[in-house]
Amino acid sequence: MMATTTALSPRPTRVRYLMLAMLFLASTFSYGDRVVLSIAGISFSRDLHLDPLHMGYLFSGFSWAYVAAQLPSGGLLDRFGTRPVYGFSIIAWSLCAVFAGLAGFLGPALAFTAIFALRLLSGLAQAPVFPGNGRVVAAWFPTRERGTASAIFNSSQYFAVVLFAPVMAWITHTHGWKGCFWFLGLLGLLLALLWFRLATDVAGNPRINATEVELIQQGGGLGSIGPATRASGSVSLTWATLGHLLRNRMLLGIYLGQYCIVTLTWFFLTWFPLYLSQARHMSLLKVGFVATLPALCGSIGGISGGVFSDRLLRRGHSLSLARKTPIILGMSLSMTMIACNYLNTQWLIVLLMSLAFFGKGFGALGWTVISDTSPRGMIGINGSVFNLIGNLAGITTPILIGYIVQRTGSFQYALLFVAAMALLAIVAYLPIVGTIRRLEPQDIIPTHAQD
Repeated sequence: MMATTTALSPRPTRVRYLMLAMLFLASTFSYGDRVVLSIAGISFSRDLHLDPLHMGYLFSGFSWAYVAAQLPSGGLLDRFGTRPVYGFSIIAWSLCAVFAGLAGFLGPALAFTAIFALRLLSGLAQAPVFPGNGRVVAAWFPTRERGTASAIFNSSQYFAVVLFAPVMAWITHTHGWKGCFWFLGLLGLLLALLWFRLATDVAGNPRINATEVELIQQGGGLGSIGPATRASGSVSLTWATLGHLLRNRMLLGIYLGQYCIVTLTWFFLTWFPLYLSQARHMSLLKVGFVATLPALCGSIGGISGGVFSDRLLRRGHSLSLARKTPIILGMSLSMTMIACNYLNTQWLIVLLMSLAFFGKGFGALGWTVISDTSPRGMIGINGSVFNLIGNLAGITTPILIGYIVQRTGSFQYALLFVAAMALLAIVAYLPIVGTIRRLEPQDIIPTHAQD
């Protein structure tokens, strides 16, 4: 009897983890495109004669277009599906990297303008990445596994530093900063080929068996990464829809929390290497290798936070407790970076930054919460609004830190600013968000407004 049951119900395949690995790899390259500027910037800030405020604007260039394209990218994902939109996104940002390297042959003023313009285009191209990730996770993973899945692809932001910072530092040191952009761009074009080969719907994947399909569908997975249809309850992207989303208190708290958490991300992705170089007087090669330790801790923290959250959920705790607890603990740890203002020992500073980065990763569950709360048919749109508001920090953080450093000649107040954002994230998730739950379309848009 046991043999018959086993024959009828084979063990589920693990194709969803292959999809997750693809998301992790693509997201790592997306963040690698952001990391390259901070490492190469140590060198070309001297070549192009850029002060801290100009560097802040250059760091922010990516996010201006990235933020502006979030809502359209969500509409594109829901209209055309994740596979084509995401794939052409990879191709476009890779070409931008190649041309950024070529811009280095121009004069200083023209090179700055060209690189800034290419960063804008790269931000535009990468806008669908994380809304697309959320869409794929919602399709391919049951609810009880989404925390871990989202934490793994979200940890790419830390792994990108671990992988690319020492490589980019070495390339810059030995071949010049232009080579960093060419290296990343060519690898990105190869990544696009891999994406088009692997990305499919759940039922349409040739490697998956019926048992895994059933596990995903019965566990709450939505199944499709293709275009949303009116029959599936999709909602069109309009200003009215955006207004309805922003009037929901739970979603507004989640959006605010993401803005605060992304502030920490952009400090580490942009100014942290320059902090080590300028405030702590480390060489370029040393910065490239030292920066990997906090990033590695952030990666471990990111995965640990998702696993911890899902474990709480499996033990019967509420969705609110399971998602909020890692966020609050993680943001509390991130605030320890303030102590760096009172230390001069390099290894202690790196240790505290590693603890802060671990905490930031541990608490970065925003995409999990979006997968848990988005109404059916609105995952692309809601994910885009969430990513838009969160990545406003990609504009404000580099510029504000550049302004603070230029005015004060020190990073002390910059660290206070970043730690304050971690505290505000706790405030957002405690009194504002309230109970975390799956919303229905009518919770966002009244029935009469849909008709």
